[in-house]
Amino acid sequence: MLHKHGRGGTIEIDGFKYDWELVSDPQLSSSDGWKGMTISLRQHGMAREAVLEFPAPKRLLKGLPKGRLHINDTIASRGVRAALSAGWDPASRGKPVVFMVDADGN
Repeated sequence: MLHKHGRGGTIEIDGFKYDWELVSDPQLSSSDGWKGMTISLRQHGMAREAVLEFPAPKRLLKGLPKGRLHINDTIASRGVRAALSAGWDPASRGKPVVFMVDADGN
């Protein structure tokens, strides 16, 4: 997996390595308003990707500037664990599985 501009990484969970990458920054949609960032997760050597869609940061909803993104290995690790417990099977085939992250990061 390509990591553009240092916006990705590799983490290890329970002996398995996972790549994560920031796919999109928060962005303003003319039809839906602000959308949060999206990250991609993939276990090394496995076919199925998980995509985590975060809510828009509260500061954007209040009209404040974007500020810095807060994505790191810790957030990616929590995302992998949450996706696995929600039924993501990295070894299965098929379209990427999309998970919506709530405002509390779960």
